[in-house]
Amino acid sequence: MGFKMGIVGLPNVGKSTLFNALTRTAAAQAANFPFCTIEPNVGEVAVPDARLDKLAAIAGSKQIIPTRMTFVDIAGLVKGASKGEGLGNQFLANIREVDAIAHVLRCFEDGDVTHVEGRVDPVADAEVIETELMLADLDSIEKRRAGLVRKLKSGDKEAVQADRLLALAQAVLEEGKPARTVEIDDDDLKAWKMLQLLTSKPVLYVCNVEESNAAEGNAHSAAVAEMAAAEGAGSVVISAQIEEEISQLEPEDAFVFLEEMGLEEAGLDRLIRAGYELLHLETYFTVGPKEARAWTIQSGTPAPKAAGVIHGDFEKGFIRAETIAYEDFVSLGGEQKAKDAGKMRAEGKAYVVKDGDVLHFLFNT
Repeated sequence: MGFKMGIVGLPNVGKSTLFNALTRTAAAQAANFPFCTIEPNVGEVAVPDARLDKLAAIAGSKQIIPTRMTFVDIAGLVKGASKGEGLGNQFLANIREVDAIAHVLRCFEDGDVTHVEGRVDPVADAEVIETELMLADLDSIEKRRAGLVRKLKSGDKEAVQADRLLALAQAVLEEGKPARTVEIDDDDLKAWKMLQLLTSKPVLYVCNVEESNAAEGNAHSAAVAEMAAAEGAGSVVISAQIEEEISQLEPEDAFVFLEEMGLEEAGLDRLIRAGYELLHLETYFTVGPKEARAWTIQSGTPAPKAAGVIHGDFEKGFIRAETIAYEDFVSLGGEQKAKDAGKMRAEGKAYVVKDGDVLHFLFNT
């Protein structure tokens, strides 16, 4: 699996320009007026990982298959969306379907690009969207708790659990805090996720700055970073303009362009890495002469569940995982040499897969 990130923001903050650049398509119309993105545009990108190329070179793999990340460009939000203003209802429904929210904030000054509120204040913009999502969650919670009354009277266990979790979320929301601030026990995690509360989604703030500030950011992005740190959210600085220019270049030319701009890597790479950290994701690899492939898992995933990412039968019939650490595979020159050096391990069902593991699964059909 990769993961699905919804790109949200007020109108005219550069999110559709960013989406176009990141997915190297013109699927989203970038225009200087609100609501130019009517339907959520979906684009997939390969997750860059230099380790995969190195593994493929050592193994002589004919094909390289990276893991993928899905971006969903969601219609611009305005104040009052929780009450259906603008494209509010559609916007809110689309957010429920993503794993995390990349909240694009305007951190650039440009008199030619209209701001829906007539000012540049990314922290205030963030508060507008957060407020709308919290109001929508509160409205949803009230309706859902009212709908549970009959089941609660009959002692339905699932209803009791759902009502308890909804009450916890309602309490923090009424204090002006998002649902993601609620501490959830492991036993309640599955039920909590099923509630699909908008403010329970992890948030990554994407500071869209001018080209000249792409390397270091500016005062606006610094204020966002401070806000993100206080919330326990992530933040990343990107210039949508630069990303758009890079998307039109060949890889070699893009590398030179980035160097000239004083950037070590493209914004896409920084955005994906920040997203992985936000969602506690890791990568393992399968490597052979036919293909070298990357797979995304949640950190702390046991071997059978990691195998299930490839195919459900791998998880059901799991016997063991033959495991080589990435560093050993590379330093020793491949699978056979790592095996000869005693660096291949046979791991059972309790083994927790580590980032960079090169795995081969044995299973019963």
